[in-house]
Order: sequence, then C-alpha cells, then structure tokens
Amino acid sequence: MDTKKKRITKKARFDFVIDYFYRNNPNAGTELRYATPYELIVAVMLSAQCTDKRVNIITRVFFERFPDLSDLANAKEADVYEVIKSCSYPNSKTRNLIGMAKMVQEDFNGILPEDIKDLMKLPGVGRKTANVVASVIYNKPVLAVDTHVFRVSARIGLTTDAKTPLDAENQLLKYIPENKRPIAHHWLILHGRYICKARKPKCEICQVKPVCRYFSG
Repeated sequence: MDTKKKRITKKARFDFVIDYFYRNNPNAGTELRYATPYELIVAVMLSAQCTDKRVNIITRVFFERFPDLSDLANAKEADVYEVIKSCSYPNSKTRNLIGMAKMVQEDFNGILPEDIKDLMKLPGVGRKTANVVASVIYNKPVLAVDTHVFRVSARIGLTTDAKTPLDAENQLLKYIPENKRPIAHHWLILHGRYICKARKPKCEICQVKPVCRYFSG
C-alpha cells in the first residue's frame, strides 16, 4: 500500500493494524505474572509508573507474604511497604493495596467486582486498572489505555488529537470490534514496549509502517 499516493481512511488503518496483530500475535497477553484475580489487581496496581519486570520481581515475594485478600487486608503498612519499597510511590501504593483488599472483603464479599464503576471505587484503582482487570479476568469488551497505548495509537494514527486517555479510549472503541478489545490492549502495549518505543521507534523493522501516520510523515 502506497501511503504517499493514496490517503488512508481511518477504517482502513484500523483494519490493517488489527489484521496484522491478529495474524502475528493471536495470543498476546499481559507480561505481569499472576495466577488469580487477586494477584492480577495487585500486580496492575504496582505497575503504575513501574516496569513489569520490576513488578514481577516484587510480586514473587509479595504473594508469599500476602497470598490472598484476607492476608493483605489484615497486613500492617510497614510490612507491605518493606516488600514493595523498590517500586515507584511505595507509600501510596501500600495504603491503596491494603485499602483495596479491605473494601473487596467488606463491600464485595471477597470477590473482585466485574463492573468498571465498582472496580473504580477501590482505593488506587483508576480507569486503566479497572479496564485491565475487567478485560483480562472477565473478558469484558473494554480497552485500557496506558502510556504505551496512548503513544502508539497517536503515532500510528488510530487516534487523532486525543488529549486524555479517556479520549483515546473512546476513539479506539469506535473502530475496534468488541471481541478484539481485550487483546488489542496487549497488542498496542507490546508494540510500544518493543517496537514503537518512546524515544527511538524501530521504524526499520515495524510491520505496520505501511499505514503509520508517523512513518509517512
């Protein structure tokens, strides 16, 4: 496809990107290590402004010390802080993790809620975290927008002049089919992490550059 001779429609750009990722990475998923819904939400909360690699190191110890919601809900802040102090914002994350566990225990009978609004009631759980949990655990047709998704979507041209993650999310939802939304989040994150890097995107090996607005200039 010659992007310089023929203007690409938004739909054609989405179709190309979705088709490429579907064929080449049909089983994309989070790189956070978890075994239960509880472990996932803890890992996602820890991952804010922190790498998945660091989080996976922390959670190996964390889940040994606090294996379930009850253990975390009854933990002392000092004990939680000691385990997660190598991640970003350990003080606030300590309070939020314990608060999250207590609220799930007290308000949701110990079960993570499926509804986005209910998830966002939990301390430290914003829209991105809620969408990750809802899509990964409950396969809800939602799409979490983190810094990678926000950057990559804008560069490729999947979003236009999005000022906030919610704006980007709403634009993406218009063109990504419901059954592809949970995995699309992972496609875009992994592409941003390994190919479309923030400082120096690897355009020379990128396979979506035929429809990429950034590459075509």
